[in-house]
Amino acid sequence: MIPDIISSTEHKMAQTVEVSKEEFAAIRTGRAHPAMLNKISASYYGTPTPIQQLASFQVPEARTMLVAPYDQSALAAIERAIRDSDLGVNPSNDGHVIRIVLPQLTEERRKEYTKLARAKAEEGRIAVRNARRHAVDACKKLEKDKQVGEDDVTRAEKKLDEVTKKHIEAIDDLLKRKEAELMEI
Repeated sequence: MIPDIISSTEHKMAQTVEVSKEEFAAIRTGRAHPAMLNKISASYYGTPTPIQQLASFQVPEARTMLVAPYDQSALAAIERAIRDSDLGVNPSNDGHVIRIVLPQLTEERRKEYTKLARAKAEEGRIAVRNARRHAVDACKKLEKDKQVGEDDVTRAEKKLDEVTKKHIEAIDDLLKRKEAELMEI
């Protein structure tokens, strides 16, 4: 019972680290990369559709991205969705592809993105700690119901502490790399 609780908690924590990684990828740095557009949806035949399903992406230069829609009728909707997003870019299209030129990040904007990255990291840490708390509560409930002994719960808590520390360090490492990437000129 306790090993099942620990393994499911470890799986939840690993998922939290993956979500944090995806959140960091969506934060814009000075370079263009397709992950920046992960959270953007365009209206395609009246249905909000992620633009990854509507187009292919190319990065010919460090600050330029080309978005080529699979269906040319979606060109205007994709362009509108990118323009209305929080990326702060003004896409242009030539009738076939959408060209996104990313402006150089100012120092102020870099600091804003760093704050955003720190907030995302804290959300990840909180989720990891919540998973640990739920697992400890489940172990204590088993002890209360006399299904396991006190020593088993103590060992489980130590194991959960190790797992929690490992996953929080992974999130901190991701944050450190993202901050370095953001402050790089």
